Amino acid sequence: MVGRRGLARTSSTPGRTQQLNFFNINDLFVLVDLPGYGYAKVSHTARDAWRPLVESYLGTRGILTGVILIVDVRRGFEEEEFQLLDFLSTLTIPALVLATKIDKLKRGAQAKALKAIAAAGTDVVPVVAFSAVTGEGVPAVWKTIADWTRAPRGAAGRRAR
Repeated sequence: MVGRRGLARTSSTPGRTQQLNFFNINDLFVLVDLPGYGYAKVSHTARDAWRPLVESYLGTRGILTGVILIVDVRRGFEEEEFQLLDFLSTLTIPALVLATKIDKLKRGAQAKALKAIAAAGTDVVPVVAFSAVTGEGVPAVWKTIADWTRAPRGAAGRRAR
């Protein structure tokens, strides 16, 4: 997304991000990589331990302008991801769903998978088809981030939707 390979450590095993990782983007804003809520190859105990960390971070950052929820387009949503979207809604934090790995599906399967994600209850949250390989979706993500960072602040310190 930022055009710099190797910036964030990745693993072939889902769920390896188990702490908050901060990335300063050109001294303009900070992206924060949070532990995953959905599909992760870790114990339920470990996953449950992330919830207070993530919810505390999200709930106490008045400067937070939005959350990008990354979902593998081939898997769709897990229950924890629905819960996260509900939590963000109660905090009036805007969200964007990135349907990643779109390049791994053929066109027909892409449309079907994106439709399923949208129909899964995210009609109030925009969904962007995304591929780190082809760059698909990158402009849409940056436009959303720019909109979030330019939006006027609401009375509670959050940026208005």
